[in-house]
Amino acid sequence: MIFKQLFEPISSTYTYLLGCEETGQALLIDPVLPAWERDLAAVSKLGLRLAFTLETHIHADHITSAKKLKQMAGSRIAGPALDQLPCTDLGIVDGVPFEMGSIELAPIHTPGHTDNHFAYFHAGRLYTGDALLIEACGRTDFQSGDPAALYHSVRGKLFAYDDDTLVYPAHDYEQRRISTIGQEKARNPRLGGERTLEDFVALMNGLDLAYPKFIDYAVPGNRECGACPPGVPEHLQQYCAQIAESRQG
Repeated sequence: MIFKQLFEPISSTYTYLLGCEETGQALLIDPVLPAWERDLAAVSKLGLRLAFTLETHIHADHITSAKKLKQMAGSRIAGPALDQLPCTDLGIVDGVPFEMGSIELAPIHTPGHTDNHFAYFHAGRLYTGDALLIEACGRTDFQSGDPAALYHSVRGKLFAYDDDTLVYPAHDYEQRRISTIGQEKARNPRLGGERTLEDFVALMNGLDLAYPKFIDYAVPGNRECGACPPGVPEHLQQYCAQIAESRQG
């Protein structure tokens, strides 16, 4: 398998490129609109053809490039079937393998950050979206978030994987790229150690976080699989414009 980690600096989002050497197909997990040209160039540079984009959830901090990539490369849009988006070509269902050539991902319903959130497991790697971050987790105070559900998703489902399983999150804000399940069990200040359900719910409900600055544009845009909605104010236009450069893993 071909693997590449890509970083979008505006929303601090990681996109994951997976390629099947046998068929020449590629998929992108959580691609971001301002980086669609870079991502498509990365696929082409590896001699691959983009076959799918795959979402972990409906994002609130950026707009997906799924629709744009479908227009430009003919890729199919995959995402949680529970979201019931008409623009999705393939609905992902918990426990039903997602297959592309020799690559088979195991979808894992991990509600809590959002009610329809999914993580994906393949070949010793967990793509955890916003459910489990590096020594952190996604917030639970919008989009039908539920701290109790997130606790059970992470500790009951993701922490059930072997300690040496690699954790690739959708975001990091401190230039970290990778963790492991063992590290998160031991060091995650929100969900690791002996943290109880009651303590976690109290912690998350007491965070008093600011209202997400792009959510009112990102969510409707993502419900259309990647349309930058009209009326985006000038100071937020960077979420729709192409980035000039970004670091790549």
